[in-house]
Amino acid sequence: MDSNNKRIAKNTLFLYFRMLLKMCVGLYTSRVVLSTLGVEDFGIYNVVGGTVVLFSFINNAMSTATQRFLSFELGRKDLSEVKRVFSMSLTVHICIAALVVILAEIIGLWFLNAKMNISPARMDAANWVYQFSIITTVIGIIKVPYRASIIAYEKMSFYAFIGIVEAVLKLLLAFSLVYSGFDKLKTFSVLTLSVSVCIFFCFRSFCRRKTGTGYYYYFRDKKLFVKLISFSGWSLFGSMANVSAGQGVNILLNIFHGVAVNAAKGVANQVNGAMYHFVSNFQTAFRPQIVKLYALGKKRQLEQLIFRSSKFSFLMLFCLNLPLMLNLDFVMKIWLKTVPEHANVFCLIIMLDSLLNALGAPFWMTVQATGKIKKYIVTASSITGLNIVLSYIVLKLGYSPPAVVLVKAAVDLMLFTVRLLFMRYFGIFKAVKYVKNVLWRIVATVAITLPLPLLLHTCYSEWKGLFITSFAFYTVLLPAGYFIGLNRQEKQLINDNLHTIFKSIHNG
Repeated sequence: MDSNNKRIAKNTLFLYFRMLLKMCVGLYTSRVVLSTLGVEDFGIYNVVGGTVVLFSFINNAMSTATQRFLSFELGRKDLSEVKRVFSMSLTVHICIAALVVILAEIIGLWFLNAKMNISPARMDAANWVYQFSIITTVIGIIKVPYRASIIAYEKMSFYAFIGIVEAVLKLLLAFSLVYSGFDKLKTFSVLTLSVSVCIFFCFRSFCRRKTGTGYYYYFRDKKLFVKLISFSGWSLFGSMANVSAGQGVNILLNIFHGVAVNAAKGVANQVNGAMYHFVSNFQTAFRPQIVKLYALGKKRQLEQLIFRSSKFSFLMLFCLNLPLMLNLDFVMKIWLKTVPEHANVFCLIIMLDSLLNALGAPFWMTVQATGKIKKYIVTASSITGLNIVLSYIVLKLGYSPPAVVLVKAAVDLMLFTVRLLFMRYFGIFKAVKYVKNVLWRIVATVAITLPLPLLLHTCYSEWKGLFITSFAFYTVLLPAGYFIGLNRQEKQLINDNLHTIFKSIHNG
């Protein structure tokens, strides 16, 4: 288990370096793109480009299946079966890509031109974006087995490197957009596609050279095909519900309030995405271990990993989110200069909701590791599907756009509770044990940490407020998180990893 902890720590360090650069470059790139495109075109890209996602929910389900089965077979050390799973999953993804193109060109194209709230003057550009978004989505679908293979093999140094390359390419894309003499929205869609093509070939080349799974061969195996399709078939319900909670709500916002609100929500999603990258890197590092521990039947170690990853995920995201939330108006003004209406409120609620999602992420990863997902998917998807229904109701009743994000937060709280109860259903641990070992420590840490920065926030503003409240927050959080948030084993794990890092620096 010590080697697993060290591997997770090492992989997390690689991914954090990736995250820091991607976050800085990504936020600056978003500012350049918003400034160059303008609010209307930025909103068009977010809602039109995202519409294709509605037809890629099948791919999301297969992505989950591919990662699960690759990690499971690696846990069993069956390398021949790993290669078979890779090739079969790639066959399925090619079929999915073809299906997505058919659905997007028939249903999606009609919906774009008949139902979307876009000015006639920009409809040609919107169709241009839509077509290139379809191609970009197809490439993303076929890339999934390669990405899943890299994560399953825990090759996080390359995963970190390719993330940095992607961030740099998108930065160059943004600067190219500024100096483009053509329609900037059309140019942006073309350049986005070119970045996707480049990253795909990098993934493919690395898998062939380093994992041995990048070589595709066609074969027929009804049993393996059924295993993949059966698992992904139930995941399909979850993917459909998640799409409705995301892009479906974006479409409702567009219908009721136009592209300006889509731009505001797009900005909020990008801020939250940059922050959540911090914790998702950690989750990417421990996810293969969850599957492998379950495959080996090591329930005690699995329970400890779930508790630890849930707690660390929340605390790491809390470290980033709170200083930003306290100074959100100032930071958004500095970052964007012209902030779309509602963007700040969207951002605040979404970041609060992401803390809850970070806490519960290990639960759904564990459910997927079991492979017995039918009952869970039906329950969770039914709850998640409430997003689109309740969002329509609140918008129809005349509530302001941020109300839809409050709806999502309420639904996510219900989902967290259901996922926690499923841990007992699968015999992993009881909810009361999680409350005792994780939740009460987090609540106590947050309760001790909040008062001082909240008080100082009322006294200072702008740059002084940002630095003073952040300094006060970290001054209280670090000792509170260490002494109250962590148990004895987790403190020892932190101490050991810090010792290893300092030793490496000293010897280096």
